[in-house]
Amino acid sequence: MLEDAYLNLERYVLENGHKKTDRTHTGTLSTFGYQMRFDLSKGFPLLTTKKVPFGLIKSELLWFLKGDTNIRFLLEHKNHIWDEWPFKRFTESKDYTGPDMTDFAHRAERDPEFNKIYQEQKKLFCQRILEDDAFAQQYGDLGLVYGSQWRAWKTSNGQTIDQIQNVIETIKTHPDSRRMIVSAWNPEDVPSMALPPCHTMFQFYVNDGKLSCQLYQRSGDIFLGVPYNIASYSLLTSMIAHECGLEVGDFVHTLGDAHIYLNHIEQVKEQLTRKPRQAPELWLNPDKQNLDDFSMADIKVKNYDPYPVIKAPVAV
Repeated sequence: MLEDAYLNLERYVLENGHKKTDRTHTGTLSTFGYQMRFDLSKGFPLLTTKKVPFGLIKSELLWFLKGDTNIRFLLEHKNHIWDEWPFKRFTESKDYTGPDMTDFAHRAERDPEFNKIYQEQKKLFCQRILEDDAFAQQYGDLGLVYGSQWRAWKTSNGQTIDQIQNVIETIKTHPDSRRMIVSAWNPEDVPSMALPPCHTMFQFYVNDGKLSCQLYQRSGDIFLGVPYNIASYSLLTSMIAHECGLEVGDFVHTLGDAHIYLNHIEQVKEQLTRKPRQAPELWLNPDKQNLDDFSMADIKVKNYDPYPVIKAPVAV
């Protein structure tokens, strides 16, 4: 099954991972250097051993492709993947007058009553982002994260580079090029980002009328993050292949520090008891030929039949 590549990663790290400390103070089982391969012609690799919300994946990818770095677009599509970082910045500012949120992520995990207060405050924050333009501009922006680097990489002479458009043009005109690369890791901009890019660079490859993509990801949260990354880059590959008139080839996922957080171990074990089901199919609106013309309604998965979701806390 298409999904076995991912489940084998979970098994490998459970059995061979090294215990390490990390930025979030949660602790991980970690391994360095791991690669998975997914043949996209055999189906779309959206996990079936637990439900993965495809709506969040496609809204986040469209957000990246817009070159947007403000969470307002995500909130308009009920996507809360990136809330934690700007909310934390707001609670540490002089403008915040609510309850003390120091070390909020870990306190929320341990104390149900505090978690309720935290969720209420975050809900108010998100609502204000949606309703108040000035507040959204000040506190909703994440810095020069993925969308900015993909679509408007800043050069030393003050110009910008649209890496995505450059790659598309190269695929169309010089498909054998070995320079079809997009990088999100800009050392000068990393300190200003809410979260330095985990998926740092990707490269395209054309052969036999098929488009393949390899992602290098410096850090991968195996249980929560990596399933999103697999689906997101498989979707991106499919959309670019669609625009370039190509079939889909392989998505190759190369991980640097691949880790399972210690508070996700039981969830991983539960997932590994489930037998994968048939992978769903991806549908892209045939009337949309340009990457920038796609909306949420133009991207769907068909025949998706997953097991129920398995909840786990996000390490922030």
